[in-house]
Amino acid sequence: MWILFLGDVVGEPGRKGVREFLARLPAYRDVDLVVANGENAASGNGVTASVLKDLFSAGIDVLTGGNHIWDKKEGVPFVRDDERILRPANYPPGVGGRGWAVYRGRSGSEYAVVSLLGRVFMGNYDCPFRWVDETMPEIRKSVRSIIVDFHAEATSEKRAMGIYLDGRVSAVIGTHTHVRTADSQLLPGGTGYITDAGMCGPARSVIGVSPEVVIRRFLTQLPVRFETAAGEPEVSGAFLDIDPDTGSCLCIESFTFTETQMRSPDSWKIFSRA
Repeated sequence: MWILFLGDVVGEPGRKGVREFLARLPAYRDVDLVVANGENAASGNGVTASVLKDLFSAGIDVLTGGNHIWDKKEGVPFVRDDERILRPANYPPGVGGRGWAVYRGRSGSEYAVVSLLGRVFMGNYDCPFRWVDETMPEIRKSVRSIIVDFHAEATSEKRAMGIYLDGRVSAVIGTHTHVRTADSQLLPGGTGYITDAGMCGPARSVIGVSPEVVIRRFLTQLPVRFETAAGEPEVSGAFLDIDPDTGSCLCIESFTFTETQMRSPDSWKIFSRA
């Protein structure tokens, strides 16, 4: 069964790219479940009611979170109450919302999706490694296919988590840095892994932000207001072929499509319907 994981959705350009990509995808590949990281979906930070409606109506089934998932006051009740939205599971006890849940795909197969936060350069969250040791046995009792979004800054921490969970989950997908890495692979225990799935956002940008603003910050070292860049979107992510009987990942394929490429049938030839 193919699962689609989309990298961090950034602002309106990212949502536009996601809408177009998902509208065209059924002609080229059958997908059982669509997961996306949504913590930057509203103008680069957090979520709102209209943004969530946009993403879910486009075909996303599950939104994972990160350190910015709570940034829009309007979005807090949705993060807390909407079962399709996950906040990182390793927030301290007592935080509202859910860090993992089981979802039924279009085929009827069930998948657990887990949202986790790294700690290196990120913040004083509970240890994600100890969290998985405590909670993974409970998750594995109810479902075989488990997809982990590890939202972290340091590549070393992401790589360590992938190896730590190899054979215990179907896939560990890194998010947060918005640049797709070239290391998608199957680990020895049958877990699909990529250090970062990339970004769904403006193609001409610095991780989603207007380049001029970021460059001015580097040149002057003065505070600036980050603004989501405009222009043609790109969509990055990974397809995971997961065996529903064992939960093992049989294949992982990462990709980046610009809007121009999405509109060219030749670009989609890399995907089969199988």
